[in-house]
Amino acid sequence: MNKDQAHDLRIKMNQQTEEHAHTIAVFSGKGGVGKSNFALNFSIALGQQGKKVLIFDLDIGMGNIDILLGLQPKQSLSTMLEKNLQISDIIEEGTQGISYIAAGTGLSDFFYLDQSKYNYFIQQLQFVASTYDYIIFDLGAGMSEEHLAFIQAADESIVVTTTEPTSITDAYAAMKRLIVHSSRDHLKISLLVNRAQSEQEAQIAFTKLESVVTKFLNYKLNFIGFIREDRTVVEAVKKQIPYYILNERGKAKKSLDHVITDYMNEPVTHKNNRQFISRVRSMFTRKVD
Repeated sequence: MNKDQAHDLRIKMNQQTEEHAHTIAVFSGKGGVGKSNFALNFSIALGQQGKKVLIFDLDIGMGNIDILLGLQPKQSLSTMLEKNLQISDIIEEGTQGISYIAAGTGLSDFFYLDQSKYNYFIQQLQFVASTYDYIIFDLGAGMSEEHLAFIQAADESIVVTTTEPTSITDAYAAMKRLIVHSSRDHLKISLLVNRAQSEQEAQIAFTKLESVVTKFLNYKLNFIGFIREDRTVVEAVKKQIPYYILNERGKAKKSLDHVITDYMNEPVTHKNNRQFISRVRSMFTRKVD
């Protein structure tokens, strides 16, 4: 983001006093299922619905949102905390008007910051929470203690899996740890089946997960939809152009259109939700005491 854009954003941030962004944590049980690709293209699709979207790459040291966009960020979350930059200075402008924050490297102990840096991070997070309509947190694969805390803080989460048995098993293991260890009364977890050959194949994968989650975890899993297998996705990664833009007639793009349409037509229950920042504080307080 250039100096003029950062200045304008800082003014808008300072004018906002109430948190209103809807926060979504995207995670997976294992790597290689297309989690970051989904998070990116989902964000672009939301943006085309007229929403102001920020992707927050929290896969510290392994983030690849910038790679998928074909961009080289000048700053990152790491440098923000190292240099005490304002968050407006590290927000990069991506494709189709979406914004993103790169994770950066050299911050492996991000979730164990000292009190002053932690307070500074919360303060900066408050700024973006009062500026954007949606903040999408792209978490690393697996279910670490840090992921548990951030997913519980978000308004909702989306777990990404493929139809492969190992991917389904890993998705269940991640959800099990999340649900069993959750300190919240209610978590909204939705399943996204990626790279499915057909709607039937995706539905079978969901049904398998839904049955075991209901039986053993006593939890009702939501199905947000599926993305069809599409050669365009591989081409998009190589060209560093999101598949949602690269091929408007592609199977993946059309699938995501259905996902977004259904998602936007869900009953709106989050408009008055102002609890994200307070949940972040409570989830991480014990880590910085």
